[in-house]
Amino acid sequence: MKVDLQLLLLAIGLESLVALIKSLNLFNMALTGRIPRDFGNLTFLVSLDLESNNFQGNLPKEMEHLRRLKFLDSSFNNFSGKVPSWFGFLSQRQVLNLRYNSFTGSIPSSFSNISTLDTSNLNFNSIEGQIPKVIGNLRELNLRGNNLIGSIPLSLSNASRLEILDISYNSLQGNIPEGIGNLHNMNWLSIQYNKLTGSIPFTIFNISRIEFIAFTSNSLSGSLPNGLCNGLPILEGLYLSTNKIRGNMPTSLSNYSQLQVLSLSYNDLDGPIHGEI
Repeated sequence: MKVDLQLLLLAIGLESLVALIKSLNLFNMALTGRIPRDFGNLTFLVSLDLESNNFQGNLPKEMEHLRRLKFLDSSFNNFSGKVPSWFGFLSQRQVLNLRYNSFTGSIPSSFSNISTLDTSNLNFNSIEGQIPKVIGNLRELNLRGNNLIGSIPLSLSNASRLEILDISYNSLQGNIPEGIGNLHNMNWLSIQYNKLTGSIPFTIFNISRIEFIAFTSNSLSGSLPNGLCNGLPILEGLYLSTNKIRGNMPTSLSNYSQLQVLSLSYNDLDGPIHGEI
């Protein structure tokens, strides 16, 4: 049975509880309709979970008054319209999760104002434009499955806290910045299913904490170093298939006891595979 959010809030006495509410969890409650403007009165709210309902429309502008808000999850709904620019004024926010909705437009530049933002997950929407040039102190940036264009900003190379970067399934072009190899905290790097060209920066294969690298289905060229993965002691998955990589097979592939998946198909590699994989 679907429940109207406005009726639910009336039932719990929203107006009399405004000063008391710090956490509101509406996860998977079959709620429908739009988010009421009254949400802007929940000025003590720190955590708001709207995940897995059937909310529609955009988030009301009145929510910009939630200056204490640190956690916002609106995943798996039917939200639409542009990503609200007022998100950038919620200076305490640490987690923003908008995945699996229908948000459009570009990512507001105001996002770069949030120095406390740790996780930004906007995957599987219809967001257009380019990756923001400034991403602050993010630990996780997920923009998978949108309509992003342009190149990968060089500023990503300076995001020293970044551990998870997933910008796959977009229409990004140009080269992979050499500086990405300087992100020594990187654990998960996925740039597959784009239109990237040029060679793979060898510096990526020296990120000792990385477990997953996926560059499948681009137009990457160049060769692979013989010492591929020598600096990757915990690498579990390496996906380089469907590119234009050429040259001999790396000689060190048999040295990696943690490697579970190696995908090099549909390239121009030749020569024997050395040792056992």
